Amino acid sequence: MDVTPTVPEGVQVIDSYGPGRFRVAGEVWDSSVIVVPEKTLVWPVPSIADLSFECLAPVFSADPAIEVLLIGCGEKMAMVPAALKQQSRAQGVGIDSMDTGAACRTYNVLLAEGRRVAAALIPL
Repeated sequence: MDVTPTVPEGVQVIDSYGPGRFRVAGEVWDSSVIVVPEKTLVWPVPSIADLSFECLAPVFSADPAIEVLLIGCGEKMAMVPAALKQQSRAQGVGIDSMDTGAACRTYNVLLAEGRRVAAALIPL
């Protein structure tokens, strides 16, 4: 029995991650990235301390709208500021922070479930 989730064609699946890089839908990225189902973008956020509402604009402007935003904080999970969570909720987007590996895996699972998910990922 195959238990691998089926992912729709044409979406941005996170293939792998490692120190300083990601491979998304076959393309290698050597920086922080934002991944939404339709595209992957360079994200100029080197650490969780640089996180702001404005730097997440590609998530909040996605069409169709994103439901869940996963923040990959690097090697260790860190808390997202409460004000940012409130601003995000006002946009209809729930935020969850975790280490980057967990964010990559969770993104792929939610994507396979057909959820409108995004991941903002800081490399290890």
